[in-house]
Amino acid sequence: MQGGTSTAPSEQAALDRFAEFSKKWEKRYPASIRLWTNSWAEFVPFLQFDHAVRQIIYTTNAIESVDARIRGAVKARGHFPTEAAALKCVYLAIMSRDPTGTARQRWSNRWKAAH
Repeated sequence: MQGGTSTAPSEQAALDRFAEFSKKWEKRYPASIRLWTNSWAEFVPFLQFDHAVRQIIYTTNAIESVDARIRGAVKARGHFPTEAAALKCVYLAIMSRDPTGTARQRWSNRWKAAH
């Protein structure tokens, strides 16, 4: 439901968006609608955060992607003779995702307001 309930300015707006979503998809995905309905109380506190903070919270997929890249590089290497060698492996794994550094700047610009 990206662009739906998580970006709503208030709980009522989120409920309205969820009602529209439910009407459209309930027949096809009843288990998903039930899951959202049953978890609504846990979701509502999320709406109290400022929009900029919410954006960071729901971009954890990017963080998990970097983490997976690092774990893959470390696993492929196996062991490290020194701490510096391990740090170099992590550095290279991160830099291989964004060799020019443009994505790093783009992400930090998005998160300025939340900082």
